[in-house]
Amino acid sequence: MTSKVALIKTTPRTVFADYHRLMNLADYSEVLNKAIDTALKINISWHFFYPAASTTPWQLDGVIRAMLRDGYASELIHGCHNRTVVIDSRLGERENKHLPVLNRHGLRNIHLYEGEEWIHIRDAVGDLTDSFLALNEVYPKGFMIPKRFIGENIIHLPTVKTHVFTTTTGAMKNAFGGLLNEHRHWTHARIHETLVDLLMIQKKIHSGVFAVMDGTFAGDGPGPRCMNPHVKNVILASSDQVAIDATAAKLMGFDPMKIPYIRIAHDMGLGCGKVEEIEIVGDPELLQYKWDFQNPLEEITFAAKMQHLIYWGFLKKPLEWSLRTWLAPWSYIASVLYHDMYWYSIKGRPRILEALNSDWGRLFHNWENLEYDEQGFPDLGRPPIDPNRSIPEQMRLASRILGTTLKEAPEIAARRRKK
Repeated sequence: MTSKVALIKTTPRTVFADYHRLMNLADYSEVLNKAIDTALKINISWHFFYPAASTTPWQLDGVIRAMLRDGYASELIHGCHNRTVVIDSRLGERENKHLPVLNRHGLRNIHLYEGEEWIHIRDAVGDLTDSFLALNEVYPKGFMIPKRFIGENIIHLPTVKTHVFTTTTGAMKNAFGGLLNEHRHWTHARIHETLVDLLMIQKKIHSGVFAVMDGTFAGDGPGPRCMNPHVKNVILASSDQVAIDATAAKLMGFDPMKIPYIRIAHDMGLGCGKVEEIEIVGDPELLQYKWDFQNPLEEITFAAKMQHLIYWGFLKKPLEWSLRTWLAPWSYIASVLYHDMYWYSIKGRPRILEALNSDWGRLFHNWENLEYDEQGFPDLGRPPIDPNRSIPEQMRLASRILGTTLKEAPEIAARRRKK
């Protein structure tokens, strides 16, 4: 069967109607059984708002509205969040305005690390584990996945952006947080093969897998956080996770088949990574425009450079072993200090303000107070004068995040349990 990706242009005025059209162009109702629970896998790459980093509120809202309009029952749709030790999902769902959307529609909001049962991977997928490319080596004793995923539909909600580990990130990478536990950083040295393994797992456990990708803001440079955001006004959808990631990579200016996770998945028959073999529906002429995004390694941040040296460079032998021991929290502390205290407050601030003065930025800033109709938003309100909080306020919040990071670090929690 030919892989299909829907790709269309959108505006704040028509964004709800556009998401409905997009999902139907991609035949989502043929993939997602209406009688089965559907998880909306929200992406939070940064708990603070940063353009292109995380699922947008209009993306989440547009998907929900489309499903309800097409006869999906609200009681069978829920928001779904994972957690990492350096990203606070509870803070992130508020800062990125996901929570007001879920509350508006009366949907359940599930955090996978709070009261959910996890089961061993072999109990979930059986002999499929024998086919893994990397995960058996990374986790010799296996690993746990959320039990509730088995038999559910899932819709991934990534954004169009680059990534310092994988060049681009999208639908396939969005499964990373939900399917692996808090030790998923152990896979970074084998990240491309890991993403392919996760796609195999998804195809085994989910009733239907679909992705809706937002490129209203798109992230260029050292993603998934410290990016140069651009307004691109595009949205994508597909039931082929490889094809949608390949199409997004092509939009950004990369050759998809030179990105290992896309090429490997294509070669294994898990999806289509060759754009010329994908049926692009909607506005296919958008692929003719070249965004010319940079390879993330060309403008790499200090933090990302250190990560590369630890996983693939001369720091691998002296430091990587510590990330598998009780010493690992040193890396979490370093991440919060660099990203939340320094980069977001100093480097990110002017980029955020510029983005907030765009149409999509005004929509985000005024989200809770705007009137809307079935099509979208007739008026976007006033642009902000300044980002929401001052630098001292940001520093204080980052300090609290640092405390939470240390408290919830799995290595520290494990030592606490032993005592």
